[in-house]
Amino acid sequence: MSTTTPPTGTTAHSTGALHDADLDGVPVFDSVGEDWSQIAAEAARLGEERIVVNMGPQHPSTHGVLRLMLEIDGETVTEARAGIGYLHSGIEKTMEYRTWAQGVTLCTRMDYLAPLFQEAAYCLAVEKLLEITDDVPERASVIRVLVQELNRICSHMVFVGTGGNEMGATTVMMLAFQAREDLLEALELITGLRMNHGYVRPGGVAQDVPDDLTAFTRTKVASVRKYMRGLEDLLLENPIVHLRMKGTGYLSMAACMALGVTGPMLRATGLPYDVRKTQPYCGYETYDFDIPTATEADNFARMIVRMEEIYQSLRLVEQACDRLDATVGAPVMVTDKKIGWPAQMSVGPDGQGQSPEHVKEILGTSMESLVHHFKLVTEGFRVPPGQVWQTIEHVRGTMGVHLVSDGGTKPYRAHFRDPSFNNLQATSVICEGGQVADVVVSVASIDPVLGGVDR
Repeated sequence: MSTTTPPTGTTAHSTGALHDADLDGVPVFDSVGEDWSQIAAEAARLGEERIVVNMGPQHPSTHGVLRLMLEIDGETVTEARAGIGYLHSGIEKTMEYRTWAQGVTLCTRMDYLAPLFQEAAYCLAVEKLLEITDDVPERASVIRVLVQELNRICSHMVFVGTGGNEMGATTVMMLAFQAREDLLEALELITGLRMNHGYVRPGGVAQDVPDDLTAFTRTKVASVRKYMRGLEDLLLENPIVHLRMKGTGYLSMAACMALGVTGPMLRATGLPYDVRKTQPYCGYETYDFDIPTATEADNFARMIVRMEEIYQSLRLVEQACDRLDATVGAPVMVTDKKIGWPAQMSVGPDGQGQSPEHVKEILGTSMESLVHHFKLVTEGFRVPPGQVWQTIEHVRGTMGVHLVSDGGTKPYRAHFRDPSFNNLQATSVICEGGQVADVVVSVASIDPVLGGVDR
């Protein structure tokens, strides 16, 4: 915390040390950091006292890598600004030096709570450039829907659990994370990993699901429904939750539209906008599900929308399981051997490994298969020149992917519109005028993941 009470005429510099000096009778305040220098100069010009608090970037309630600069008057926040960039990884630039297939293993690491959405959006965009969207097997699209909805529930459970924990409800976090663990087991059974899966590939998915996957998933769905009833009992009628969340962090529909805020934050204002309905992909138009909305546009409404979205995702998971049962044995990758990843991964008892049958074929009987394997892994496939824009409904809102190809085996440019980046613009709107204690709840209601912001 820093305070200044400079008289009119005081000047502020950034020379590296904080001290008071008397130069010709004029006090001089030296402070480190351009942002603080600007605040101090403005305070000096107006001749007023200001208290500025840095919340983060190490503060656990700011997700460890978000800096909040709060100007406060007593317990009231008069100004709030978000500082980002503490987790910058250069993923988009790195993708320009990796093949189109390798791009999956990079983009999956952006929003680390919802990796499968980046994978799906990226692969859908690559398929558009290749003009093979209609060639992707139906079973592969069903699997993509399944893993995305499982991932959506897992991410929302983190929101519910950490949000409850930040209000002091440790039991809420325990229940939510136990439910998440159940579904992470299903994802691990499908992809071999709990996160950063690299499972969705251009043309389909890396491998088919195990034979017992649908039965296992249905068991986990039933378990998650029980956990949800427990969470509802703890949260929905809790007077402390109502006092902390109702009427705080208000963000109107007009503000959402002006700032480009999408996802549950927008739907909490009453607008049922969801890319799965407006611009369907992966066959979402053939599934039966609703778009939850609320009208209060506050922190509590955003929590209610996300909890209802969990139920809708459970419906989608059950429908996807039914379709998988009806398409057993169908292909999960395009038939074009110059594009389709040839590994045919087969997850063994140890959770790793390639199909022995495939290894035997490419090394012992088919020179053509070996050549395709070698070319795809070392050089990659070529994508016709052009550019494409693809959107999907990410956990946190509308995710967009802009890919540019110059006809080579690597992207000329790859850019992601991550919803957390846009949604964070609402930080000042939902925090200013509220209490300091409300800042933690309001930022949690945005549900930002800074890996996606600082990509």
